[in-house]
Amino acid sequence: MYCTAVTSLFVISTTLAYQTDPPPIQQKLYTIPLSELKKKEKALTDTPLMNKVKASIITLDNNKVDAIQPGNPKNPDNVKRVESLVSLDEWSYLFSKRNSAYTYKHFLQAVGKFPAFCGDTPNISYADKFCKKSLITMFAHFTQETGAHAPNWELPEWRQGLYYVREVGWTEDMRGGYNAECNPDTWQGQTWPCGKFPDGYFKSYFGRGAKQLSYNYNYGPFSDAMFGSIRPLLDHPEKVADTWLNIASAVFFFMYPQPPKPSMYHVINGTWQPNKHDRDNGLVPGFGVTTHIINGGIECGGAKEHRQSVNRIHYYQAFAKHLKHTIPDDEVLGCANMKRFDQFGSGALNIYWEQDWRWDPSTPSGKSYACKLVSYQTPFTALKTGDYIKCVQHHFDDLVIDPES
Repeated sequence: MYCTAVTSLFVISTTLAYQTDPPPIQQKLYTIPLSELKKKEKALTDTPLMNKVKASIITLDNNKVDAIQPGNPKNPDNVKRVESLVSLDEWSYLFSKRNSAYTYKHFLQAVGKFPAFCGDTPNISYADKFCKKSLITMFAHFTQETGAHAPNWELPEWRQGLYYVREVGWTEDMRGGYNAECNPDTWQGQTWPCGKFPDGYFKSYFGRGAKQLSYNYNYGPFSDAMFGSIRPLLDHPEKVADTWLNIASAVFFFMYPQPPKPSMYHVINGTWQPNKHDRDNGLVPGFGVTTHIINGGIECGGAKEHRQSVNRIHYYQAFAKHLKHTIPDDEVLGCANMKRFDQFGSGALNIYWEQDWRWDPSTPSGKSYACKLVSYQTPFTALKTGDYIKCVQHHFDDLVIDPES
């Protein structure tokens, strides 16, 4: 009886306390017309450089990419230009020890996915020259990243590229690699949720393809650019090794800026022009700065040229000689003494959306209900229309977007 009485008193007292608590304060909502958010997104991204970047990363529909075949008269114009410069026989000669997954068709499909790559320019002769330089640059980096590097072979090293399609030592069924950022407690894990094996372990995002694409925060954006969804390649990263994506991943990296670094495409076509800060840091146009974009943290900045950078230079010169491209005498080929790209350089383009924390006296709460452009990676990119609205929705839970106005 004693125990029962105490229990009853406890229940009564807690009930009374609950009944006398004040009602929770209702959060006031703030409404913004959808048209206003769209207008602001356009205004913040409507700059000459941003428009050039957006134009450079336009992609072809995958059903049209699938239709690309060597010699097909209906191939896109940029593919035809590449075929005229590097034929199937030439491809087989330049990469005679390549992995069988790196087919000529895959190469052409990768090119076709990005119409700006080797695309038309007002001056057709310049377009051909620019295309050849782009190919030579990419081929040299292919060879360093995926070449056999076998000095004892009769075949010269510059023709040993595309030998590896997967990072050495890794297979598709291996666990625990390159997936620390899969942790759902991290924003990377929340933004690009990793695929899992049937036993529940996260997939491994080790290096695959001609660029050796690694980590979920690269597989996710690449998948989104190729398919309009992050899921295909997060769930099936093996496709970056086994399909046309093995070369498309390298073209993707070639075309996309990596703030504060410019894209290699914009280095070669002259869109990127170093400012005084860049020049003071030794960052000037040429093959050397493309090496810095790929692997500057390891290969660049020393007093002497790093061995890997020297390899890339030799490959670049060999491809240029074979494809009859003249390298200017004053082109900077190495990256020794080049300091890091930073936020003060001309390549520090802000392409990501982040919460704008400023105080806005025009709103009832003082919140800005806006996002701003930043150079560091966030879940929202200014290169994808609509991500500004997603950013605002994500950061302001008391916001209502009116779709009718």
